[in-house]
Amino acid sequence: MRRDLPYALSGLALGALLLGNAAFAPDAATVGVADVALVLVMAAALAVCRRHPVVAVGLVTAAMLALHVRVHSGVSAAFPVLGVVYVAAWRGHRAAAALASLVFLGGFLARDVSVAPAGRPGQLIAERTALLLGWFVAANVAGLVARQRRAYLEQVEQRAVEAERTREEVALRRAGEERLRIARDLHDTLTHNISVIKVQAGIAVHLARKHGDEPSATLLAIQEASSAAMRELRATLDVLRAPSDGDPVGLARVDELARRTRSAGVPVRLTVTGRPGDLPDEVDQAGYRVVQEALTNVARHAGPATAEIHVEYAPAQLTVSVTDDGQASPARPVTPGVGLRGMRERVTGLGGTLRAAARDGGGFAVRATFPLGGPVPPARSATDRAGADRRAQPA
Repeated sequence: MRRDLPYALSGLALGALLLGNAAFAPDAATVGVADVALVLVMAAALAVCRRHPVVAVGLVTAAMLALHVRVHSGVSAAFPVLGVVYVAAWRGHRAAAALASLVFLGGFLARDVSVAPAGRPGQLIAERTALLLGWFVAANVAGLVARQRRAYLEQVEQRAVEAERTREEVALRRAGEERLRIARDLHDTLTHNISVIKVQAGIAVHLARKHGDEPSATLLAIQEASSAAMRELRATLDVLRAPSDGDPVGLARVDELARRTRSAGVPVRLTVTGRPGDLPDEVDQAGYRVVQEALTNVARHAGPATAEIHVEYAPAQLTVSVTDDGQASPARPVTPGVGLRGMRERVTGLGGTLRAAARDGGGFAVRATFPLGGPVPPARSATDRAGADRRAQPA
């Protein structure tokens, strides 16, 4: 209805113009109730001409011809007809617009000729009719031009939408091709090397037990870590080859991660506070990767040290921290590697904060905080998550 309001207001304004012109024109007849009714019909038809242009053009043409015959309101009776003719041509009803123009012009000319005084020159009637003819031609042409422009703009918009869709399809296809290429490269390099480590560690354990010796804890840790790496690598390759979640990791497996780190010779204490709830998959996975990266750095750089994992669940946020009492010191600044940068990108990408720095009393601390219940970050595909997992692998 709001879009019809300008048409309704135009009808009322033209009706007031017609009645005023009929009241003050010297050659116009007295306006009666029927004439006011004709003006109201014209205004009502103009109010609905956007939705029903053919009906409106017929009603307005008939009402204005009748008003001109009864009152002889002059050229002002043509103004509402010109408006509906333009709208009808703009909406694609060219025949109705042309027919209404011819009918109104013919009736207008016939009325002028029939009431013209004997001494009045025909040149004035011809000039007024020619003027009206030019107006109606202009109204029809303007409506057709407006329709052509509208069709052109719609076509341009449709082409833009089609081009955007095509770009998205091309990007998805290229992403799929790149995903498969990465999967092949990982399979050809990492899978082979990790398989060799796993097989060699298994043979060493088997030979030790065959000779009656107990395999060392380091050897067993290598065997277990290589098996876990193979499982995660297979899951990553499955995600790359077919976008599915595979076997996602999460904070529920932190205990297993701590146990593997202990078997590698690093004492680890795990503390969980709060009640674990349903975490978003990306937050759950990011918390696990932060712990994994931090424990790997403890094993590689801290020297003889004890690590402590603290997972704190709260209604508004999740906090994951890993601290150690190793060799790090504030006097020796730490240069962030690929692993720390990947951790920071992962945490900040989910709207959280990460602090990784040496402790005043010695050792290193990593603390990640993830907001819960706030704005949900943009969803990522399984391929994106796999790529983020590779960035956050231990450095």
